[in-house]
Amino acid sequence: MLSPLAPSAGKLLISEPFLMDPNFKRSVVLVTEHQEEGTVGFILNHKSTLLLSDLVPDFTGGNFPVYIGGPVAVDTIHFIHRCSDLLTDAEEVAKGVYWGGNFEALKILVNNQHIKPEDIKFFIGYSGWSGEQLQDEMKENTWIVSDQYDADVVFSHNEEELWKEVIINLGPKYAHVSNFPQNPNLN
Repeated sequence: MLSPLAPSAGKLLISEPFLMDPNFKRSVVLVTEHQEEGTVGFILNHKSTLLLSDLVPDFTGGNFPVYIGGPVAVDTIHFIHRCSDLLTDAEEVAKGVYWGGNFEALKILVNNQHIKPEDIKFFIGYSGWSGEQLQDEMKENTWIVSDQYDADVVFSHNEEELWKEVIINLGPKYAHVSNFPQNPNLN
């Protein structure tokens, strides 16, 4: 199931249906940085049981869910958003999708309820691959790369269906994969 696209910032990495690694099982990863030295991204559909206010008590402006961005540096908080008009120092990684920005300005905006949960996602940790690691995993058909999505997909809070949705968006060649059982041994 080789993907015709190469990974790059703004693309999605979609795990193959039978990947059993609990960190990446049925995951959709937004790539935010891809260079020769490595790749960084965030898993969009692995929601934790935590809220932002559980991690940073200074955030009092709402109940923002926190996602598990990946298994690397799980003691760090990251965010992607579509609020470039409010957080002007963010980096655009895809059309209408921004990574980072001034954390103190973010705190004020959240506490004053100028940012809504559907416009931002918070993550603990990130997904990271060194050097050729991601290319090796691509050769093993672990990932499908996609640019067939819009910002609404990235900020979806329907974690259970997100993996299926992005697979179906790839077109008829891949749509049947969305119905594969999670564990083929149980079929």
